[in-house]
Amino acid sequence: MTADISKLFERNRHWAAQMERDRPGFFRSLMAQQEPKYMWIGCSDSRVPANQITGLEPGEVFVHRNVANVVVPTDLNCLSTIQFAVDQLKIEHLMVVGHYGCGGVKAALLDQRVGLADNWLRHIKDVRDRHASLIASTAEHLRHDVLCELNVIEQVMNVAQTTVMQDAWQRGQQVTLHAWCYGLSDGLVHDMHLSVSGTGGIEEKYKAAIAGVSEERRHLV
Repeated sequence: MTADISKLFERNRHWAAQMERDRPGFFRSLMAQQEPKYMWIGCSDSRVPANQITGLEPGEVFVHRNVANVVVPTDLNCLSTIQFAVDQLKIEHLMVVGHYGCGGVKAALLDQRVGLADNWLRHIKDVRDRHASLIASTAEHLRHDVLCELNVIEQVMNVAQTTVMQDAWQRGQQVTLHAWCYGLSDGLVHDMHLSVSGTGGIEEKYKAAIAGVSEERRHLV
C-alpha cells in the first residue's frame, strides 16, 4: 500500500482544530519561550516518542534522537544539542533512553550488516566487546536486552565526559544524568540505576550499575 502524503496535511488540520477546541489557547501558549527542565537523548525508532512516554507537554522536554541513542565526542550534532540544553535552556535532568527491541543494538550484537550505519553501530559493538564476558554469561534470549541496558549506561558515561558537562559541573550547575530503558511490550521506563550529578564517585556508580545489570539478569534466567 502506497503512503499518501496528503493525508498528513489533512490529519494535521484535524489535530490542530481538535486541540484548539479541547484546549483553547494551546498554540498561543506554545509561542512562549520554551523552558524545559528535561532533555531526552533517545533512539530514532518511531515507536519511542519522548513526550507521550513521560506524559510531558510540548515545550517540557528537549529531545535529541539518533540510531540506538549513541553519544560520541565526534558527533557535533548531538554535542551541540546538549550544549544548548545545558547552557541556554538550563535543563536540570538529562536522560539517555534506550529501548528493548532496538534494531541498531541487535545489529551490533549479531554483527548484522545494515549499510552505512554499520560505521555508527561500531560504537555499540565497542560496548558489546567491553562487556563480552557479561553478555556471554547471560542466557541467549536475554542478551539483546542486556546490551540495550549496557549501551545506555555507557552513553551516560560518554555524556558525563563531554566538555559541556564537565564545564557545567565545574561552575556548580545542577544537572543530573540518568540511564533509562523503555519497554515496547509494556510501555514502562526502567531505571538502570545510574544517576550522575557530578564527577565525584562516578566510577563507583558506573561499576554498581553494570553489576546491577548482571545481577538482575541472573534472576531472570
